[in-house]
Amino acid sequence: MGNAALQTQGGVPCVASLADIRKTYTMGALSVEVLHGISLDFMCGDYVSIMGPSGCGKSTLMNILGCLDQPTSGSYFLGPDDTSLMPDDELSSVRGARLGFIFQSYNLIQQLNVLENIEMPLFYQGYSEEESHEIAMGLARRVGLDTRVHHKPFELSGGQQQRVAIARALAVDPLIILADEPTGNLDSKSGAEILDLFDELHDQGKTLIMVTHSDELAERSARWVKLRDGLVESDDRRG
Repeated sequence: MGNAALQTQGGVPCVASLADIRKTYTMGALSVEVLHGISLDFMCGDYVSIMGPSGCGKSTLMNILGCLDQPTSGSYFLGPDDTSLMPDDELSSVRGARLGFIFQSYNLIQQLNVLENIEMPLFYQGYSEEESHEIAMGLARRVGLDTRVHHKPFELSGGQQQRVAIARALAVDPLIILADEPTGNLDSKSGAEILDLFDELHDQGKTLIMVTHSDELAERSARWVKLRDGLVESDDRRG
């Protein structure tokens, strides 16, 4: 493990590298170590499911991968940079520029329409209004919502809302797309449509990391990382 910028696997570059990641939460006199030394590399184009029982550390690991939290010790290289050494403002900047998030509950802004929700990350990255509009329209078309761009989230089905979330996650062309139980609030038909879209993104070379409790969802990915008690229990690839 080490600097992700210097690593390759079969000629494929490493986009994220975790080395001996530990995370301890302290509440008064009580300290609880949730992650006990996680070391993983994620390669460009990986489609990974992170699995394990409740309390195994999946959410904590996802928060660290998403630069929403920092490890107590160890290093996390996202591209060439060790994010575990960054101050909060720099971490926020890296998060906005290099990561796309897809949540179970969509996390759309209800007062904004589809186009405005997709444009939001571009606004924070300093894109012009014209550039943002062009990119957002292209992404709305890509996820099949170009005829619904002026609708608010509450006017859309759950599956359509998740498509907006996927388009928003793609807006800045992120290094990694992070998905937390992305079909958890959807019916089986809508869930299957979202997973089909993930398959398309994977085929196009996007790097996806998904947290899920579902074996059925995990079967769609090409790599399975199973956690237990804050450690990597197994790390398997299809084929």
